[in-house]
Amino acid sequence: MAALDSIGSAFCLFFFSFTALFSLFSVLVFIIRLRPWCNCHVCRSFLTSSWSKDFDNLCDWYTHLLRKSPTGTIHLHVLGNIITADPENVEHILKTKFHNYPKGKPFTTILGDLLGRGIFNVDGNAWLFQRKMASLELGSVSVRSYALEIVSSEIQSRLIPLLASLAEDRNSAVDLQDLFRRFSFDNICKFSFGLDPGCLQLSLPISDFAVAFDTASKLSAERAMTSSPIVWKIKRFFNIGSERQLRDAVKMVDSLAKSMIEQRREMGNFSTQKDLLSRFMANIDDDKYLRDIVVSFLLAGRDTIASGLTSLFYLLSQHPEVKRAILEELDRVMGRSGSESRSWAASFEQMREMHYLHAVIYETMRLYPPIQFDSKYCQEDDVLPDGTFVPSGTRVTYHQYAMGRMERVWGSDCLEFKPERWLKNGLFTPECPFKYPVFQGGERVCLGKELALLEMKSVAVALVRRFDIQVSEPDRTPRFAPGLTATVRGGLPVRIQERKG
Repeated sequence: MAALDSIGSAFCLFFFSFTALFSLFSVLVFIIRLRPWCNCHVCRSFLTSSWSKDFDNLCDWYTHLLRKSPTGTIHLHVLGNIITADPENVEHILKTKFHNYPKGKPFTTILGDLLGRGIFNVDGNAWLFQRKMASLELGSVSVRSYALEIVSSEIQSRLIPLLASLAEDRNSAVDLQDLFRRFSFDNICKFSFGLDPGCLQLSLPISDFAVAFDTASKLSAERAMTSSPIVWKIKRFFNIGSERQLRDAVKMVDSLAKSMIEQRREMGNFSTQKDLLSRFMANIDDDKYLRDIVVSFLLAGRDTIASGLTSLFYLLSQHPEVKRAILEELDRVMGRSGSESRSWAASFEQMREMHYLHAVIYETMRLYPPIQFDSKYCQEDDVLPDGTFVPSGTRVTYHQYAMGRMERVWGSDCLEFKPERWLKNGLFTPECPFKYPVFQGGERVCLGKELALLEMKSVAVALVRRFDIQVSEPDRTPRFAPGLTATVRGGLPVRIQERKG
């Protein structure tokens, strides 16, 4: 046994050394091969960049490069990636030449272990089938009512009592981002599976499922950041390191999804159940396919909501005048009353009248979109409206984060948090979706848009009316961790007080 252990240790040492050397060699060869034909200032900047010294986030560095570009488009040859902040290019990619810019195999391979054949990870007929089915379900009045019921219950029974208990200790800070992630995870699990993980209970329990889901999302995103796909593919083949962690996390997600599907099968009468899984089961018999679809909605409905809410309350803490304007609108729409009897929940009809709050949420996501950029892959040679040539197989990225900070797109006040830019005569007026592609646009426009806005408004109404939430370090600029969605590194520490009057 000792000899076998020694052999095993020797093999592991050899393999890790070989993998490291091979990875380094691959990168060096790639760069050496690159130099003769790519000497543009953007790629030189990328190869020699110390962006972290000059910018808080990688997205800020991309914004800087896109601002300097005469067309608002750059070509990072070193990454095989064209990045644009031009609304006309975005419309070309998402609408005019939609079928020439699918997700593409590189993307679906990276997220394949977690999302499988779910709607956010497929193209063609598989995407079209899920799109039509999801559109019918998510667009129905009954589903929206069910979603509002879940969100209102989570706010009333968990979020408000938890924040009220935290408000009693004015000197202690709490991570608001963590609370919003717990809140949105509870909601999306109830909505998707009919499962309540109880992440927002007063004791703030650790959910094994939430941890596994977070781990799988994080490690899947990190695959895209490796120097070459061969690195993570070798690790996956030998089941080592981060790929072993990813496999274990996905197994736990699979196990829970499988058990929930089996329970639903035993219950039968899918049409009488309100959760998304039951609705899909009425039309799909393939359990693996069901798992992929529901896990995709889990990913989209959890992290994007938490990200949007975190940015919203960060900005409200920085702009008390906006908070006061929201309170005035809420009192006007919902009625003014004492704090003891004040209602924390708004109806569908009342939320439709909250034009200023709607503008605040849109302005928040203009500056801090939950998904900071999105990529497609060009199938056939193409030319973008700004004249950029796109060779077949090239990754093409439109950068929502940068677009919100471009003077040529939003004017000289583009860096200001200014909800009024969305209002005309006091009424919310949307912009072109390709100027504001936070919810994508064209055929892939976000199906959960209205549900997401419903959830964010419900939380904003309840928390702004009941609490005064202040960021503990108001001068600190948000720094985002790498991932599929915008997550503030280190969280958002805040102090909470009950609002008086």
